[in-house]
Amino acid sequence: MPYKSDAQRRFFHSAGAAKAGISKKTVKEWDKVSKGKALSPIRPKKAPERKEKKC
Repeated sequence: MPYKSDAQRRFFHSAGAAKAGISKKTVKEWDKVSKGKALSPIRPKKAPERKEKKC
């Protein structure tokens, strides 16, 4: 599965990823799949769900 953003790629290469249980093998696989892809700087946020107003 390719990275969704550049921020995600940076996290996978950080020490925090090792603490989260992401192995070096997984990082290499994701790097291979994501090679040459244009990544956004950050992943776009989902629009919040609107609550219905009570009358």
